[in-house]
Amino acid sequence: MANLDNDIEQILVDAKQLEEINRRLGNQITKDFKDKNLLVVGILKGSLYFMADLTRYIDLPLKLDFLAVSSYGSSTRSSGSVKIIKDIDIDLAGYDVLLVEDILDSGRTLDYVSKMLSARGANSISIVTLLDKPERRVVDLKPDYVGTDVPDEFVVGYGLDYDQQYRNLPYIGALKRSIYE
Repeated sequence: MANLDNDIEQILVDAKQLEEINRRLGNQITKDFKDKNLLVVGILKGSLYFMADLTRYIDLPLKLDFLAVSSYGSSTRSSGSVKIIKDIDIDLAGYDVLLVEDILDSGRTLDYVSKMLSARGANSISIVTLLDKPERRVVDLKPDYVGTDVPDEFVVGYGLDYDQQYRNLPYIGALKRSIYE
């Protein structure tokens, strides 16, 4: 990781903290979804690592599916236009859906996705986000579960990317501005 590490200004969430977040959230989700028909839907590609680790701590029967959406492209800010690239495969009727997102920023993408899936007949829609940037929110959306808040920096690692790079870092770090400006 030496080459990628050089592009990081500061580590914001290290590997140990990520494990603690996943354990805490998984335990709470296990309690909250007891006796429910849980469908965990990951928002690709950013939630991949988080979803994989989080679900290991959810001690319930569950099904998994994925939804790929785009609102960033190679930019550092959401365009506000949400495009579905890969839809889920499961009929939502009878499921309590847990949307898994890497970072909640403007809220536009999750607002769009949660309304879309709710209209498909799910019993409930809940949102878990690894990272939250509440000061950047432009829609009235509050996640049900939050790993941790992060400052208004461009963050990468543990699934989060800049132009499809840095996802494989084992921590979350602030990318040096010189990389993306």
